[in-house]
Amino acid sequence: MQPLIITATANICWLAPDQVDYPKTPEAITEESLRCMEAGATIIHTHAEGRWVEVIEQHRARCGDLILQCGMSSLPIPERMVVFENHADMMSIIISHHDEAFAGLDVYKLHSREELAEYMRLCLQYGVKPELEVWNTGSIWNMNWLIERDLLKPPYFATLFFGWPGGQWSPATVEEYMYRRKHMPEGSVVNVSIMGKEQMEIVAAAIANGDHVRIGTEDYPYDLSGSIAPTHELVAAAAELSRAMGRPLATTAQARQILGLN
Repeated sequence: MQPLIITATANICWLAPDQVDYPKTPEAITEESLRCMEAGATIIHTHAEGRWVEVIEQHRARCGDLILQCGMSSLPIPERMVVFENHADMMSIIISHHDEAFAGLDVYKLHSREELAEYMRLCLQYGVKPELEVWNTGSIWNMNWLIERDLLKPPYFATLFFGWPGGQWSPATVEEYMYRRKHMPEGSVVNVSIMGKEQMEIVAAAIANGDHVRIGTEDYPYDLSGSIAPTHELVAAAAELSRAMGRPLATTAQARQILGLN
């Protein structure tokens, strides 16, 4: 079984944006990334629209070989070219369409297969690893469509989403997790993201089955007591659970090897 890769989602909160004091400046984002790294995270998923150059540069200067994953996959490709041009480690790409219902914000965005194909070409051109957001089994069909056209190279790093509100919602249950993971293409490295109080049930199942986890204020900002907690504390709780279950945490070097990153 591979050591556990923890992805930290530290600088936004969709469920309670007015209650969570998440980092907003490049300096604060980097400081929280360092805390998450110390707690056991090897990937930092972040949002930094308009500040990508500063965030990428600061992470490279201060965070060693920590893997930087650039989010906000609802944006069109032209608005994300700065991420490609600065050769970020990873970029989140939803592999179907956005239909999300957050606190005071609905997100609707259709992503055609032609757009997905262009995303994959750009990832290959710029050496950026795609993190594929898989919301249902239709997303997996699109993955296979890209693989058949040699646009997606293994290992395929894919995050399965559960409990996120909106038209792409799927139940946050262990049964749904087990069902979806069995349809993933061979060569997939599976990650889970859960928005809801069922989070730790699926996190425990993922740890037990050799998959990986995504934790932080963007996904679910509450600890087991129901209190709002910073992302590094949520990462530490997942890391403690993994150790208690007998599964070691991946180092950044091991995570890069698992994901096929230089």
